[in-house]
Amino acid sequence: MARKLSRRQLAASSLLAATALAAPPQLPVGAFSVSLAVKDIAASKLFYEKLGFTVTSGNQAKNWLVLRNGDHVIGIFQGMFDKNILTFNPGWDQHTKKLPAFSDIRELQRQFKAQGLKLTTEADETTKGPASFTLSDPDGNQILFDQHV
Repeated sequence: MARKLSRRQLAASSLLAATALAAPPQLPVGAFSVSLAVKDIAASKLFYEKLGFTVTSGNQAKNWLVLRNGDHVIGIFQGMFDKNILTFNPGWDQHTKKLPAFSDIRELQRQFKAQGLKLTTEADETTKGPASFTLSDPDGNQILFDQHV
């Protein structure tokens, strides 16, 4: 037997349905990682290895490493930038495998600009393949879109 919903439950259900219908379409932005600005790459590597991360790529002698724990990816970078950066890689899955279909970085850039977002740097829209652009969120957190394919 079906349970009768209260007015409050019906109102909440209607609000959720309206919100879902009004939500903007999702833009696939690719693999996600956090790029950490570190002071001592050797100390940071040891620390994250104790948390279960393993080095998957990079070059410690050149002050950068990428570490993974399951689907979670962090990059550690010494002396390359001032702040931590949220990084999205269009065209890659979480294991740096090329996706069969993806939104090209230039298309993402056009859509973000059309929504009124101000970019800090821009990808050259006359090119194809690898490119990047950056922006900051309202709190000043840096976000990098970096397409390698």
